[in-house]
Order: sequence, then C-alpha cells, then structure tokens
Amino acid sequence: MAEQSHTVDISVVIPVFNEESNLAPLHSALVAALEPLDKAYEVLYIDDGSTDGSLDTLRELARQDARIRVLVFRKNFGQTAAMAAGIDFAKGETIVTLDADLQNDPVDIPILIEKMSEGYEIVCGWRKDRRDSLLRRFSSWTANRLVRAVSGLPLHDIGCTLRACKADLLKEVSLYGEMHRFLPVYGRQLGARICEIPVHHHPRQHGKAKYGLERTPKVLLDLLVLKLMGSYITRPIHFFGAIGGMFMGGGFLCGVWVLADKFLNDQKAHRNPVLLLAVFLALLGAQMIMLGLLAELLTRIYHESRQKPIYRIRETLHFP
Repeated sequence: MAEQSHTVDISVVIPVFNEESNLAPLHSALVAALEPLDKAYEVLYIDDGSTDGSLDTLRELARQDARIRVLVFRKNFGQTAAMAAGIDFAKGETIVTLDADLQNDPVDIPILIEKMSEGYEIVCGWRKDRRDSLLRRFSSWTANRLVRAVSGLPLHDIGCTLRACKADLLKEVSLYGEMHRFLPVYGRQLGARICEIPVHHHPRQHGKAKYGLERTPKVLLDLLVLKLMGSYITRPIHFFGAIGGMFMGGGFLCGVWVLADKFLNDQKAHRNPVLLLAVFLALLGAQMIMLGLLAELLTRIYHESRQKPIYRIRETLHFP
C-alpha cells in the first residue's frame, strides 16, 4: 500500500531505465539545487527494470544519502508505471517529476516551486531552446499542436517531464498506458490552475534516448482516449449518440435517394446499390447509440460503486 502521510515538503520523482552514467551527476545537481531552499525533501528513484548498473548505483547513492528512496520494479513496466508508482509513494506536499537523462536541469526546480507560490497547482517546464535533433523537435512540435487542439490547454511543451505539482491533485490521477506525458491535461480536467515557464535543456551526454518517432501513433491513440475520457466520461451517450445520429442521418438521406430514383426514374429499388448503403448506415447508427447506452450504464456503475463524485472542490469556507 502506498504511503500517504506528508512528512516532507518536496518529493522529486525520477523514473530510471538504464541511466547508470547519469545518476551520480544527476543526484549531485539535485542536492545543489534543493539544499538552498531550506525545505525538507526526498528523492524517489524508480528503477524500471534496468539491465545495466543503474540499480547498483542507486543502492550506493541511497547508502550515502538518507533522503533517497528507491523503488525497484520486477521488470520494465514503462515510464508511465514508474511515474505512477513514484506519485503513489511520494510523501511531499509538492511533487516534482524529472527525467534521469540530465537533459532537464535540476537548477530549474526552485524556479518552478517559487512559481507555485503564486497560486498555481501545476507548473510545467517549457524546453524553449530544445537541444535535440531536428527530427525529434519537429515530431514534438507536431504532437504539441495536436494536444493543444484536442485539449484546449495552451502549453508549448506538453512532453516536458520537468513539472512541479500539488501532491493532493496528482494523487487523484490514475495513469495507464503511456499517459504520463498528459499529466497537465488531466490536471486541467480536475480544475487545476496551470502555467508554463521556460527551462534549461541540454544535449544528452550519456546513454541513448528511450523514445523515438515510433511513439507518434501511440500519442495519437492516447489523444483519442484523453478526449473521450476528458469530455465525455460522465456523458458518453452524447459522444456515441452524435456519431450514431450522423450515421442514421446518412442512412436516411440514402433512403430518400433510393425512393426518389424509384419514383422519378422508375428504377427498381432493390437493384439500387445505395439501398444497401442506407441499410448499413442505419444499422451502424443504431449500434453506436446502443454502445452509448452501454457506456452510460458503465459510467454510472463506475461512479456510484466507487462513490466517486463527478465534481472537484478547490476549497471550502466555514465547513466543520
């Protein structure tokens, strides 16, 4: 069971997969950035089934620094699972997420935390001067444009892992698949106040990137799930019903075409291929509406069985 008590101010959550050469300099940079804050902090490293010497390095670092906690996965479950585990076990009131590849700079962490004092619940890093290949930058630019269009969240860099967030907000989010990159979007759906500030970005010095262009189709599929879960999770019949209505409308128009062709041109209706299209669209539309009704039923079971409210309260006044 994840630990929930807040005994520290800041928890830094870092997924690790085959980053042996980066871990020691990363931790030194973290300590140098966090010590001047005069706040109690911890660093959670989540070893995501590393096959190099990363775990040995983490064990050595943990022996030297009691503020380090290490979660070791039995195998590689992916960055989203590692991020979710770190969030579950974090004790701090503020959670900072960070990659272990040293491309993001820990020196920016105090700036993100200071920005939170202005009332923001999520402060995202923006790799404004990104130090990656042209292909990776173009892929990221395209993905960011898609996310802005779908989510309406005006962030320049949704994929930047360097973020500072309120722990109580993050612990409400359930992460699956590869949804860790969409944490700000989930936060927006929960009503969080979000902003973005430029952060440093460095070329990778050791190891190799774990993600390439092959993740682009996954981002597109994740966006579809994100839109459906964000906009229609409490009213799926509106989503499926709208699609079903369009199909049935198309079927009706095709039927009108068949009848008009029969009476105006004296054509045999059963020989008109548009008749089959009319029947197909009508059946498909009816199936989509039935799917929406089933989704509506599942949604009600989900919220009522878990006693999960469909609203979020930011604060209360004069409540006992």
